[in-house]
Amino acid sequence: MADAPTADQTASSVVRPPGAIVLARHGEPALSRKVRFDARTYGDWWGRYEEGGLLPGQTPPDCLLEIAQRSEVIVSSTRRRSIETAQAVAGGRDFPRDPMFIEAPLPPPPWPSWIKLSPKKWGFFARFWWWFFDHHMGQESRKQAEARAEAAADALIALSQDGRDVLLVAHGFFNVMIGNALQARGLKKTLDQGFQYWCVKRFERA
Repeated sequence: MADAPTADQTASSVVRPPGAIVLARHGEPALSRKVRFDARTYGDWWGRYEEGGLLPGQTPPDCLLEIAQRSEVIVSSTRRRSIETAQAVAGGRDFPRDPMFIEAPLPPPPWPSWIKLSPKKWGFFARFWWWFFDHHMGQESRKQAEARAEAAADALIALSQDGRDVLLVAHGFFNVMIGNALQARGLKKTLDQGFQYWCVKRFERA
């Protein structure tokens, strides 16, 4: 007759439910938004924004620091602003960077040069044209970005197996796309702090 399993063996055989997945937006970038320019110049500005890091002197919110401390897995996009944000909350821990999580593109709409707007307004109209009119100028299309968001959601779910809480430090709009994909896979949004810098969205199995 086989020996009865020990307490340690029984505990190790218990399958833990998937952990929570938290999507955090990066901190405030250093590039100034207090400017106005035409569509072409906005495209150049966005390129610098994509390459830049964080505005110095920021302090991560306590909520995000606590989430990072509890997370067994931290991952960021390959953009500098996301990496620096993750470094600010990771407490010295190393973490992988993956281009799968970079922001969806924001190509400027084909508008005349006399139209001059702030980066915030250009971002709104660029996103609108990209989303509704598939205006991508040879960059990633909406369909391609949606497929990437689906793959990102699957990757995060895989990382959360065995009860591991996962923190992704990435970007505002693409985090929304990932969140939609997570909800389509049965996860429930249990926390939503909005779209500001450093804000988080938390997803868990219902």
